[in-house]
Amino acid sequence: MRKIRKGDTVAVLAGKDRGKTGKVLRVVDDGEKVIVEKTNLVKRHVKAKRQGEESGIKEREAPLHISNVGIVSPTTGKPVRVGFKTVETADGPKKVRVVHKTGEVLDPI
Repeated sequence: MRKIRKGDTVAVLAGKDRGKTGKVLRVVDDGEKVIVEKTNLVKRHVKAKRQGEESGIKEREAPLHISNVGIVSPTTGKPVRVGFKTVETADGPKKVRVVHKTGEVLDPI
C-alpha cells in the first residue's frame, strides 16, 4: 500500500512549483515518482505521427519525486504526513491511510 495514490490531491513541497496543488494523474517508477496535473511542466518537441496531427513544441507534466509532494488534508487544506492503521470492518480487518496529526481516515471504509 502506498502513501500517495492516483487521484489524491497533493501539494508540491519543493522545487520550482513549490506551493502549487493538484491531482495525482499517475504513479510511475515503482512508486518513486508521481505526475501531478499542471505542475512541473516541461516543453517537448513533438513530431507528427500521422497525417493531420500537429507537430511543434508542446508542454506536458514531468514526474516529481514522491518525497517532494504531500497529501492535502480534506479538513484543513494543508499538506500532512500520512501513516497506516488497521480498522475492523464487516469484511474483517482493513489497512487504511490516516493523517498523523489528527487521526483522520483518508480512505473510504
